[in-house]
Amino acid sequence: MKRSLIGLALTLLVSTGAWAQGNFIIIANDEKTFFEANGTRNAAPGKDSVSIVDISQPLAPRIVASLPLMNSVFGPPTNLQITPDGRLGLVANPVVMNQDGANWRAAPDDKLHVIDLTATPPRLVETITVGRQPSGMAISRKGDLALVANRNGKSVSVLSISGTTVRQIAEIPMEDEVAAVAITPDGRRAFVAKNAAHKIAVLTIDGTTVTYDKAQDIVVGYGVYNVEVTPDGRYAFAANTGIGGDGHSDTISVIDARANPPRVVDNVNVGDGPEGFAIAPNGRHAVAVLLKGSAAVHSAWSYTRNGSLRLIRIGPNGRLTALNEVPAGALPEGIAFSPDSRHVFIGNYVDRNLQVYRINGDRLVDTGVKLALPGQPASIRGRP
Repeated sequence: MKRSLIGLALTLLVSTGAWAQGNFIIIANDEKTFFEANGTRNAAPGKDSVSIVDISQPLAPRIVASLPLMNSVFGPPTNLQITPDGRLGLVANPVVMNQDGANWRAAPDDKLHVIDLTATPPRLVETITVGRQPSGMAISRKGDLALVANRNGKSVSVLSISGTTVRQIAEIPMEDEVAAVAITPDGRRAFVAKNAAHKIAVLTIDGTTVTYDKAQDIVVGYGVYNVEVTPDGRYAFAANTGIGGDGHSDTISVIDARANPPRVVDNVNVGDGPEGFAIAPNGRHAVAVLLKGSAAVHSAWSYTRNGSLRLIRIGPNGRLTALNEVPAGALPEGIAFSPDSRHVFIGNYVDRNLQVYRINGDRLVDTGVKLALPGQPASIRGRP
């Protein structure tokens, strides 16, 4: 008995230490929407999951738990995140499937799952109600505030976080669809992707009070679907997807985040459909995940089975330089960096796996490591 208790204590210490080092990512797997030769097919719900993956050894990632929680690919690959202290995982579910005769149709949901990642094993704390079709999510560096972009609700939910308690305390009308959100490191501003209006909105944050001034909306590229802020807070990068893998080259818009008001200072071509996008923790590189027609019907001229990744160098004054492009799997979606910025993890939706890349200097290299997942990875995130 004493040996068992000592073993348990060591296990808990190792687990707690791993979380303190930020060595886990969460992956939402959608098992009800399928991209096939003749188009998208929806099926009965009930098999979705959220996987918690240990990346403390980047070339040997392992699943430590998979929870049966509903989520969806109908939303950007940023609808989940881990709190800065590693205690909670928040996962928004954008849509539910309703049966219509022999078919299943997507309808907006309004749920967000709260997962205790320090429990052994990790467990669902509760599922709360937020805005309609919660999509992109951001958590402040302080860890007491989260923002959720609600596409159908045309709003941003403001959530308070205290321990394992998460509550919606406000819902900010945005007038247009919103798909993603990013909070500056100082917690005083947020940038919101208005995907249908092709603009970035600017929110002002004062504690838990969030306000929106439409006059500060920034026009960016067509179909903006993702937004991230550099670790130093100087720039925001908006990923413009076009129609999302339509065969045409798309851009990243560079926004001076400290200007008053913030403004676009550059646009850089990166490739076709940069739906997934992330900045390395050290701020030296970013990676755009390119759809390249991998979600299109197979008869489309723009269809390719596999997407790709584009490495981007972040230089002085926010200058972006597109570097090498490497192949990914079928319909790549979510992306996360390792805490040391040396490895990149990509979810290939159709291939149902996690693929590991390494950054060597200014080159992105496929390590050949792949982890099979229990479903189709729709989104991936780590800590903010």
